[in-house]
Amino acid sequence: MTDEEGERNTPGRREASPRDDGASPDGSETATGTVSDATRDGPERDGSGPRSRPDDSSDEATAARDRRPSDRRPRPQPGTRAADRDASFLTRFRTARSGPLLFIRETLYSALAVVAVGLLLFAISGVWPPMVAVESGSMEPEMSRGDLIFVTEPQRFTPDYAYGDTGVVTVDIGSEEGYRSFGGNGSVVIYDPPSRAGSPIIHRAHFHVEEGENWYDRANTDYMNANDCSQLSNCPAPHDGFITKGDANARYDQASNIAGPVRPEWIRGTARIRIPYLGYVRLKLAGALAA
Repeated sequence: MTDEEGERNTPGRREASPRDDGASPDGSETATGTVSDATRDGPERDGSGPRSRPDDSSDEATAARDRRPSDRRPRPQPGTRAADRDASFLTRFRTARSGPLLFIRETLYSALAVVAVGLLLFAISGVWPPMVAVESGSMEPEMSRGDLIFVTEPQRFTPDYAYGDTGVVTVDIGSEEGYRSFGGNGSVVIYDPPSRAGSPIIHRAHFHVEEGENWYDRANTDYMNANDCSQLSNCPAPHDGFITKGDANARYDQASNIAGPVRPEWIRGTARIRIPYLGYVRLKLAGALAA
């Protein structure tokens, strides 16, 4: 037996096979393939080895970012001049507590509120303007000078027994049907005859006449200053229309020659709701503009 053979066959020794890398055939480590903890951990602890733990690179990147000078400007503190410069005009306009911005903002909000209310009332009433101010005492005691009256289109909120398709309930119809408005039978209408200069008239519609009609016999003699049709203004009726009168007035509008029989197209609306005293604001503004 040669020395080589003896060495190969010496008990306790075996040849290292190409697979003898420290792992057993079943995948478990053997003693000869185990690297000491000191050897494995040495290069990882000082970072000099080719391999490092994943959290080391993350820590290094974070540290590098922390060392890098920040390119962000510091945010100005609220209330400083820098903050005021950076704040947008809209923000300053919305949060202003004094000065011209506050005055402009409050004025604008008030105007928008008025416009919004006006549009809402227009949608309900169907006429513009939806509010009129009473300028005289001809409808007292139900309406006084300075009252604000909400007006609607005559055909809105009107019962079916109104005269024709006008939407107006006359006093004679209202007396039969029990229809009342502002303390009396019949509709209170706002009309504006083309021959009249000045503000519209707000009076109650008493009855309807047709062109050429002798309406003296239908009228209340207490509201006329004539003994027959020949002595009565607008009799016979020059055209179709309504005979009207202010509740506080002594005579019909047509008997006093304030207006002829009121044509339906002259009627701007029907009075619905009274708001006391609020009309004074509108009267004052109208007077200031006319001056």
